[in-house]
Amino acid sequence: MSRIMAIDYGGKRTGIAVTDPLQIIATGLTTIDSKELVPFLKKYFLAEPVELIIIGMPKNWDETDTHGTPLARKAIAAISKEFPHMPLKEMDERFTSTMAKKAMIDMGMKKKDRRDKKIVDEIAATILLQEYLESNHLK
Repeated sequence: MSRIMAIDYGGKRTGIAVTDPLQIIATGLTTIDSKELVPFLKKYFLAEPVELIIIGMPKNWDETDTHGTPLARKAIAAISKEFPHMPLKEMDERFTSTMAKKAMIDMGMKKKDRRDKKIVDEIAATILLQEYLESNHLK
């Protein structure tokens, strides 16, 4: 089976998570420089089959766009242009970074390690993907 990938796109960094081939478990893959997203995906897709990309869409509490929304839309456009047959789904990412920070505390990570935004972005992508998996299994 193919994997599902989640992308937590940001202006500087992008967190990436993937499922196992059976699409049961979401695991953090890496955090990359956002400018390297398309080259990273090209390389990854050669090594692993991916059937769907979930991308976090930043929104305010009142559903209006945030400063990150246009960046996420630009990433979606770039991915769609480079991989026109790859299905993409947007998913609300309002709470993922907060949940990632709480998860890091719950895991007992030291304060110094919790300041590493690369880790936060990767965990946020993992949470996004896990939420997608859980919502899909309920349907």
